[in-house]
Amino acid sequence: MAATILDGKALAKEIRAEVARGAEEFHRRHGRSPGLSVVLVGDDPASQVYVGKKETAALAAGMHSKVVRLPVDAPRRRLLDEIARLGEDDLIDGLLVQLPLPSHLDPIDVQRAVPPSKDVDGLHPANAGRLLLGQPGGLVPCTPRGVMALLDRAGADLCGAEAVVVGRSNIVGKPVSLLLLARHATVTLCHSRTRELAEVCRRADVLVAATGWPGLIGREHIKPGATVIDVGTNRIDDPALAERVLAGQPGRLARFHKKGSALVGDVIFAEAVEAAGAITPVPGGIGPLTVAMLLDNTLVAARAHAEEGRSRSVPR
Repeated sequence: MAATILDGKALAKEIRAEVARGAEEFHRRHGRSPGLSVVLVGDDPASQVYVGKKETAALAAGMHSKVVRLPVDAPRRRLLDEIARLGEDDLIDGLLVQLPLPSHLDPIDVQRAVPPSKDVDGLHPANAGRLLLGQPGGLVPCTPRGVMALLDRAGADLCGAEAVVVGRSNIVGKPVSLLLLARHATVTLCHSRTRELAEVCRRADVLVAATGWPGLIGREHIKPGATVIDVGTNRIDDPALAERVLAGQPGRLARFHKKGSALVGDVIFAEAVEAAGAITPVPGGIGPLTVAMLLDNTLVAARAHAEEGRSRSVPR
């Protein structure tokens, strides 16, 4: 029996509607809208598309949105000064610097400059540390939050379940492992160099693929009935690779040959869908939830800032 397809678009639509209601209520109570600012360095086409989507989504949710564009050769000092200015702007609650950055800029150095309370990417060491220690109050990376929301929607029983996360990035692999562990799953964090990867993955009741390696995960990696979350978002243009990754999807393969490229995940979907109990598609799975959780993080940050301001105004 084919797996249930987990519709990230539908869940993202629900979350964005809930955020819009929260933003409207926030405006009524505080006289301003939650604010999100994105800093884009350079003119990378994919980054421009992603930033445009974030800006559109923020405006649609009733938020104040500000995109700051810097030239590709902007010096480190100019970028840090811009981050500092936005960090002091009371109308901005969420602040992120779009990745990837030009090679002369260190993303870790840049991320440390973002105030933790505005770090809606959840990548500042203070927020990463809170997640690691299981402490409340930190902002959690958006894509891992989307993974957990979709697992909850799928009714996945995480307590005591065996979860395997393939991918060890700071953006997805490590934080989603910690979130699964916090829900009492038994977590194995592995990667493309893990020995006997297929054997390790076949133990998983929940398998999260987040390597950026198209077609890494096939039927042999999947335990029958497992829930498979494909976080990979890979643009491919190699016909031989497309024939393998899009095998069993004649419609998508035909579109690839017409366009010369396709967006695929880390999982060979047609193989996985026959073995898994539930699976996310690419596109239409985790991707839409990343933006939805960015908006939710911004609303969370706005409420925290409002509460902090109220506390400071109370006489002691």
